[in-house]
Formats: sequence, C-alpha cells, structure tokens
Amino acid sequence: MIVVALVVFYASRSLLQGLLLTLEHHVPRLLGALGAGAMGNSCVCRDDSGAEEGAESRTRQAEHSRAHVPEARSHPRDPVRPPRRGRGPHEPRRKKQNVDGLVLDTLAVIRTLVDNDQEPPYSMITLHEMAETDEGWLEVVQSLIRVIPLEDPLGPAVITLLLDECPLPTKDALQKLTEILNLSGAAACQDARHPAKHRNTTAVLGCLAEKLAGPASIGLLSPGILEYLLHSLNFQSHPTVMLFALIALEKFAQTSENKMTVSESCISDQLILLEKWTDNPDYLKRQVGFCAQWSLDNLFLKEGRQLTYEKVDLTNIRAMLNSNDVSEYLKISPHGLEARCDASSFESVRCTFCVDAGVWYYEVTVITSGVMQIGWATKDSKFLNHEGYGIGDDEYSCAYDGCRQLIWYNARSKPHSHPCWKEGDTIGFLLDLQEKQMIFYLNGNQLPAEKQVFSSAVSGFFAAASFMSYQQCEFNFGAKPFKYPPPIKFSTFNDYAFLTAEEKIILPRHRRLALLKQVSIRENCCTLCCDEIADTELRPCGH
Repeated sequence: MIVVALVVFYASRSLLQGLLLTLEHHVPRLLGALGAGAMGNSCVCRDDSGAEEGAESRTRQAEHSRAHVPEARSHPRDPVRPPRRGRGPHEPRRKKQNVDGLVLDTLAVIRTLVDNDQEPPYSMITLHEMAETDEGWLEVVQSLIRVIPLEDPLGPAVITLLLDECPLPTKDALQKLTEILNLSGAAACQDARHPAKHRNTTAVLGCLAEKLAGPASIGLLSPGILEYLLHSLNFQSHPTVMLFALIALEKFAQTSENKMTVSESCISDQLILLEKWTDNPDYLKRQVGFCAQWSLDNLFLKEGRQLTYEKVDLTNIRAMLNSNDVSEYLKISPHGLEARCDASSFESVRCTFCVDAGVWYYEVTVITSGVMQIGWATKDSKFLNHEGYGIGDDEYSCAYDGCRQLIWYNARSKPHSHPCWKEGDTIGFLLDLQEKQMIFYLNGNQLPAEKQVFSSAVSGFFAAASFMSYQQCEFNFGAKPFKYPPPIKFSTFNDYAFLTAEEKIILPRHRRLALLKQVSIRENCCTLCCDEIADTELRPCGH
C-alpha cells in the first residue's frame, strides 16, 4: 500500500481515472490516441493520433485541474500518502509554523503511515495549506531543498509527494523561484562537498517538470537551469546529484520542445560515458548507469549507437518481467530482469511466467532501499498505479516490504522481524503450492510462512513487484545461481518457462510507436480495445 494523493479521492476523479486506466491497459495499441479529450466537453474517443507528447501533457494537466466531488467510497485507499483533511468552512487556518520543522516531521512520519483510516499528519496538512499562496509555495520549495538529508532513502520521494499534491504554481511563483535559485553551470560546481542541496534542487526541478506541461515546462527550462543540470552530470558531481539531474532532464523532455533543446546540447556524449556504470558494484552509480542507458535508448538517441535491445544476449533468459503488462512509466531493462520507477505513481509489474502447482523460488537484489512491495500476485490482482494499488493490496496477492518492515495482504499490513533492507540485500521468495504457503527471506534468514492469500487464490501465481518513486531492483528467476537457495527442493521459472525470440524483445518507446503507426484498425472495431467489433454507442458523442 502506498501514498499517492494528499486529497480524498472523489467520484468524478475516480470515474475519469478509471476510464483512463482502462485505456492505459490497452497501451501500446492506443498510445497515439490516449488521453486526448478526457476532460471538459471533449470526447475520450477523440482522435489525436501522432500527439504522443500532447496526450501525456493533457492527461497530466487534467489530473491536476479537475473539479472534486465527494466520493461515495467510505475508506479511500491511501496508506502512505493519506487523503488530505482540509479546513472546514468554519475552521480557522492553522497557525503558521517553522517550515523546516514541518518538512522534517513529514519525512520522519511518512514510513509509519500505513492504514486507510489514519488521519494525514498535521505537518503534511499544514504544508499543503501554506502552499496555497505563492509566498507559501516558495517557502515550502526552498525548505525541501534546504533540509531533506542526503542519506534518507525516502527523501526524494517525500519531495515528490509534497510537491505533486500542492497547488500548481503560478507563472509569477515559477519566475520568482528561478530568480531565487539563480542556477547556472557555475552554481553546479559550488558546495560540491555538500551534495544534499544539489540533489534536492534537481529532485525539485524534476518534480516540477513532471507536474507542469507544455509552455510552463518550456518556460521553466531556462538556459541557466539547463546548464546547471548538464554540468551536474559531470564526474565531479556526487553520483546522487548526477542521478537526479538526469531524471530531471528526462522529465523536461516529456515536452517535445524541451526534448529538442536538451538533445541539441550533446547530452548523449556524456550519457555514453555514464552508461558504463550499468553494472557498477556501487549501487548508486549503477542507478546512474541504468538511467543513462534508458535515456540513450528512449529519449536522447546517439547517431551511430546501437540500441541496447539489439545487442543484449537473451539466450539463457526464459522468464522476465512482462513489459506488455505495465504502464509507460515503469522502466524495464533490455534484458527484462531489472525495473525502476521514477514517476510519482505506484508502478507494478508481473513476471511472464505463471505457476499452478509445485514449489517455486526466485530472488531480488535491492538496488534502492526505499518503499517497494515485492512478492506474489495472480492475474486477478488489481494494479491501479495512480490510486496506489499494488502487490499485497488485494486478496489475490501478498508482498514483502523491507523499507517499512511489513507484510502486505488485502491492503492490510503487519510488521515482520527482519531489519530494514539496504542496497545489495537479497530477498528470497518461496511459493509452496503443495503446503499452501509463502515464505520470505532476507539474505537467507526466513520469516514465518504466510498463508492468508490461499483463501482467495490457489493457482495462477506470478512473481510481481510494486515501486514507489525512485526505486529499483533486479530479479533472478533462475538464469544465474541463487545467492541464498532455500534448503528444500524447488523449481525455477527459468527452467520451465519459454519465450520466443520476439517475445523477449523490449522495444524502446520510439520503436514501439513506429510499429503502432503501422497498425491498421477496422472501421467497425471498438475504439477502446481495438479488438472486438463495436456493439455499444457512447452518448451524446455517438462513438
């Protein structure tokens, strides 16, 4: 269960998001037309093919601007980012407090917020109210940059959490923030011994780039900010600063004009050097390498460079993460065994192989030590990334959470006795369908068996995981030796699964879009799934 909104989910939002999620489920087939007119008087069926960036931008803008109506659901689903309880019509505004203290209080309490019925913490509510004015919003942003410590694994996620649900900044507030920060290439070299300020600055810029769209995002990427982010990719910078500068540039590139501007800066030359860190034993540098390779394959293409999927050796890999079963926000490596989320949503993924009987085992290497829920799910599991539903949040899945030291089942959690996981730890997952039990291991140390999921599901299990912002891990389904094999006889996915050469390919976005443009759709087919013949008319648009 994960934080995804500081506001109560409302009926109009749920209906519209439900429709968007239905469409997103059919991506990539509908990628060209998705999200074009989900708001206002436009029809969701409206054809805006070829507007990749426009669809994403309009969807993102709509999510932050739609009116709210109280929802009928009695217990909104929101454990870590709980719904905001705003002031009532006769409730006085809370007394302004020290902003830095409120930010640190939020950071301290965030990993303890796990139940649906918990009130959002006072600090989060107060910060959100402060951000309703330009002056208050600027104070909150400056505090996030100033006080979030470098070593806290949830620091960047808290920055995203707070900014994502604050009101959209005005043009004047953005201009004022640009003046206050006064960023440039020279600024990137200052205070090199204190990288927390630069990491937080790049994280804030990335969050704003994702939150804003179109002209606002273009205006924010000033020459000084672009120079600052590019200089932050130099090897003199701390790896965590390099990482979040690259993520910020990725998010700015969601707007096509920004993408062209960044590409013209010859960023790909630096990314070629950073890509060499992909398998670095330093897990922070490994994240930089992963994101550099992903950017080179998907965003900032280098002429003459062979795309990674074209040269990766997949000969011995027979089971991998299912790239066709995820949203566009989850990054999956070309070999299909490593995944990362840099979006503000709670992204989930399943393995390509399903098991119905026997004893099965797989391992995960923790690359980042923040919030992830990893375990087992079935085809009936509900993954709603924007509402925070992931592994362990329904009756058909069960998950291990090593950051908050919890076991998740049916959106309820219970503590476990393992210490907090850390980078490089190995998590083991045993599924015994004979004894109807799941066992979780941390570096070979096992927990008591979990059996509650078998009251709802007894077969059809997949390895699966959900990721909070800026989290990453690597899966081993048996293609290489396990570090901590359990002391019982078990099977591995890689021994029994099979994928064709074509099924193993994880195409970059631009290649996938090129294929989509070649797909012909019958005139009488459903405009949502594009598979079946249309037999239902939408009113009043008539589609």
